Order: sequence, then C-alpha cells, then structure tokens
Amino acid sequence: MSCHDTIHIQGRPIGEGHAPYIVAEISANHNGDLTRALQLMEAIKKSGADAIKIQTYTADTLTIDHDSDDFQVRGGLWDGYSLYRLYQEAALPWDWHEAIFAKGRELGVTVFSTPFDETAVSLLEQLEAPAYKIASFEATDHALVARAAATGKPLIISTGMANFDEIGETVKVAREKGARELILLHCVSAYPAPAEESNLRTIPDLSKSFGVVAGLSDHTLGHAVAVSSVALGAAVIEKHVTLRRADGGVDSAFSLEPDELSVLCSSCKTAWAALGSINYASSPAQEENRKFRRSLYAVKDVRAGELFTADNVRSIRPGYGLPPKHLPEIIGRKAAVAIRRGTPISWQLIA
Repeated sequence: MSCHDTIHIQGRPIGEGHAPYIVAEISANHNGDLTRALQLMEAIKKSGADAIKIQTYTADTLTIDHDSDDFQVRGGLWDGYSLYRLYQEAALPWDWHEAIFAKGRELGVTVFSTPFDETAVSLLEQLEAPAYKIASFEATDHALVARAAATGKPLIISTGMANFDEIGETVKVAREKGARELILLHCVSAYPAPAEESNLRTIPDLSKSFGVVAGLSDHTLGHAVAVSSVALGAAVIEKHVTLRRADGGVDSAFSLEPDELSVLCSSCKTAWAALGSINYASSPAQEENRKFRRSLYAVKDVRAGELFTADNVRSIRPGYGLPPKHLPEIIGRKAAVAIRRGTPISWQLIA
C-alpha cells in the first residue's frame, strides 16, 4: 500500500484528498453510567465527528490485582491509583457493548473499539465492529496486533510508546497477518500531553517511511495541535470527548466537551480545505480586486506631441493602464494625442 492509497471505514474514504476523519474517543468518560455514555454519543454525533471509539477491556485482561510498587501509579493525573483499581473504574462494561453499537446504528455514526486482548477482538467480531484500533501501549503486543489484523478490517495503530524500529516490526506483523488497510497515528502518550512535545513533523514521515495513511491521536489540551496537524497531512484525528469536564472522571481533564468538539471538527475541515493545491493563478475570490493593482496613468494633462515625464505619468492605483514595468519605456516618448489627467496610459496613446 502506498501512502497515497485511500482507506474506507463503512464507506467513508480516508486519506489524501479527503477531509480529515475525526474520531471521538469516549474512553472512560462514561463515568460508570450507560445512560451517560449514550447521551455522550448523541452529543458527539451532533458535533460532526465521523466516528465514536470505545475501549474493550477489563481490569483482569489488562493487569492483575497486586499491591507491589510495580502496580502503583506515581505522579500525574492518576497518582495514587493501583493499575487494577484504575482500570476497574475506567472500563466500559462488556455487557454495554451491544447497546453502544446499537446506538451507533440508530444515530448513523460509525462505532469501533480498541481491544486490549484477543478475547476483546472476539467480542467485537460478534458485534461486527467495522475497524480496530490498537492503543500505543499495546502496539508492541504482536499477538494482539496479529489477531486484529487477521479480521481483515481496517487497522489503526497508535505509535506513541513505540520507537521507529518497533513501529516497523508492528507494521510487518500487521501486514503479514492480513491487514490491507493500515493507519498509523502519531501520538504522545502523556495525559495531558504538552503541545511543545507534539513533534507533528513526524506525521508525514510516518506516512512516507511505512507507506501508510497517517494521523494524530491527540492528548493535548484544546484543539490547536489537532488543527495544525491537518496542514502536515494528518488524515485521521482522534480526540477524547466528555459531556462535562466538571463532572470528573479519570479522562475528563484532557477531554473536549461537545461544543469544543464541534469547533475541532469544523476547524480541521477548514484547515484541510485551505490546503488546496499548488496554485499561482488568481483565485476567483481575488479576481475582482485585480483592478485595484497599480498601473500607469496620466497624472497631469498632456498635450499631443508633449513628452511623457515622471511628472505627468506615474504608477498609481487602479489597474486599467499599462503595467508599471513599462514606465521606463514610456518616459521620453511623445503623446500621440491630447491626454486628460486621470486617463489610463495605453500603447495607442504613445507616438
């Protein structure tokens, strides 16, 4: 696959030549309430996102319940949690998945998920998930990548925790196991991520180096970084979304609210539209203003046979006369006819 190929998820083309595909990540922002999750889906749909993503795991599929220091979170947003307790609180229950996918069909919005182990892929296959996302922390789990790739569905992989060689290994596994439509997302796996560490120039290099469609999984605050990435070729933008940050939750601090998601969606599409193509011709919008460019005009009355001088011919606005570059050719020549002040100079007026 070349980096110029187009990928389709439920008929929506993704890649060069198409508006960025916006994925709204619910993650843990359901806050343990299915009704809230469904309300959030409705808000996301209204905001204009192309897809809604959830995460499919349990605390037991991600880690073990253990008290040693290895399993404790120190510092950052989740300081004081054990991994097991964090994932218990954040997980979207598996028995909600059917309702989530049904809601997506009702809303007419694509829903897919990030599986965190092979049993999660099996569940999602039963629900006919149209695509799979591999999280950056799992990008080097080749067995999981292989299982998702074997479904033959579009595969999106975040690269935040993988170095260049590891990304190459993962891409190789994915392709060998059946992934024909592959997207790599540049990602800084910090929560929130500092904008100055975004290194967005990595996005076009991902596309070039691995021959894939590339995008951004964005954990920075606000939407400026995501919009900027579009100018560098990001074909997919993934962003966490919550109903209200004030309601709390383990992911709320770096998530957008629905009105902010609306701004992100419209701004990303505007940024993409603004890219256009290489073009030095006048655009339709500026063509009307061409008449206000400078040109050569008689700025005093000139008698027939009188010499043109810097005193009676100047380069001024508007642009109905000869281009200013001809002024040196005209100075010192004679007027063919009498010329009134304010007349555009043309070759017919020059003897």
